[in-house]
Amino acid sequence: MAAVLSLNYYITPFVSNYLIASDLIGINLIYCNFIHRLKVLMALPSEDYDYLLKVLLIGDSGVGKSSLLVRFSEGSFSTSYLPTMGIDYRNRNIEMHGKQIKLQIWDTAGQERFRTITRAYYRGAMGILLVYDVTNESSFNNIRSWMRSIEQHASDNVNKILVGNKADMDDNKRVVPTSKGQALANEYGIKFFETSAKTSRNVEKAFFSITRDIKQRLDDTDSIKMPTRISISINQRAQKSECCG
Repeated sequence: MAAVLSLNYYITPFVSNYLIASDLIGINLIYCNFIHRLKVLMALPSEDYDYLLKVLLIGDSGVGKSSLLVRFSEGSFSTSYLPTMGIDYRNRNIEMHGKQIKLQIWDTAGQERFRTITRAYYRGAMGILLVYDVTNESSFNNIRSWMRSIEQHASDNVNKILVGNKADMDDNKRVVPTSKGQALANEYGIKFFETSAKTSRNVEKAFFSITRDIKQRLDDTDSIKMPTRISISINQRAQKSECCG
């Protein structure tokens, strides 16, 4: 049942937003890709899980978001990826603190012409990985723009981490030092990882870190709500006793 409800949730923004893109060829490719992913998702057997978490990868085109997604979800790497057209999707089930967690990971296109479509997926996101390429300074500078987009379209309490990808590249190709990435993460008060989808360096750590943060936030929210309900119940009984006594 949970899988069906989540499908309806993700279908709605796609259908209502893809029609307004200007590139008709791009729209067709996005639609075909989405239908393929939908069929795969529908064919999956029902699973038991304690948490269903939606996570987004955002950042400029070419920073390696798709490579990070495939490395984490399938444990593989390829040098022949094409730019993501609109949106892509993978999932992975993990166990954390004795709980089964199903991660739905959405890879968004970095090109400007797909922004209207991809922004629809910010809604309801529980965690967002902002990705830049350590060999591309403009992709790092654009993180501020991506952060503004999150502030405009995502929920206020969404968990975020900053990821500097392609950390396996030679030092003579690196243009964004680790210290600069850490400073930006500190400015926003979020965690920072340098990763390599090629060598798998810190990929698991980054995804597990944001998963842990989301789970902790949800658990804390539940623990806050429960005493409130109990307190109201006790107060109501006390008031009733005074009135009838």
